[in-house]
Amino acid sequence: MFKRLSYWLENKRIKRMAFTEQQWESSIADWPVMNRYQGAERDALRNMTFRFLARKNFASGGGFQFTNDMCLKIATMACVPILHLGLDWYNDWYTIVIYEGDFVPNRPYRSSDGVVHTGSQVLSGEAWLKGPVILSWQAVCETGAHARHSKASNVVIHELAHKLDMLRDGANGAPPMHPDMRSGEWHDIFTTAWDRLQRDSNKHRRLPLDEYALTNPAEFFAVCSETFFEDPKKMKEHMPEVHRLLCQFYRQLPAF
Repeated sequence: MFKRLSYWLENKRIKRMAFTEQQWESSIADWPVMNRYQGAERDALRNMTFRFLARKNFASGGGFQFTNDMCLKIATMACVPILHLGLDWYNDWYTIVIYEGDFVPNRPYRSSDGVVHTGSQVLSGEAWLKGPVILSWQAVCETGAHARHSKASNVVIHELAHKLDMLRDGANGAPPMHPDMRSGEWHDIFTTAWDRLQRDSNKHRRLPLDEYALTNPAEFFAVCSETFFEDPKKMKEHMPEVHRLLCQFYRQLPAF
């Protein structure tokens, strides 16, 4: 009964927002990843995007004047990873804050060498445990298979991967496993891939994804996720076992 009432109220909110299929198509027309989703999948993604917008609150960071088209694009990018998982995977948070460009959080931060700094760290995205997702619109626009140091980048998928990761014991690179997946296999394959990339990086070999992935296991999962959706063929070629597990987790086959 309660679910049916919530669904009815959500439909009313979607109707009030008055987004159209044409407006949605226009907002994501410049994102090549959308070419992968056609027919029933595209319809499902559009419907999920509208429901995402009905459930989440978009807020301005630093007075940035964002538009409905920006919200549609960000919401679509956010829904791509959970298209075959469901919106309930995003149930424990409600707000997306959009800055025009990179932003500076007002708090100390720990660098990769373990030193705590009182100065400011400039960020293009951030995801808080049970809190908001914060994004730079400039970074959203700088999305693609070769967008960051000639490597795949998508700040929305990156930060939303952190949100999925946080659903199980915090951000540690191990999101909740589906019943047909084995957490031990996940740990072994991701650890092996991490160790190999660390060795390649130490020997100054070219990596198949952005070196930021080697910051910690949480960032490794997030960077692997954005690469999986933005440049899946490269991931399948260079990291086939990680690609296989991400196919199982996200229930998608983007490289096929």
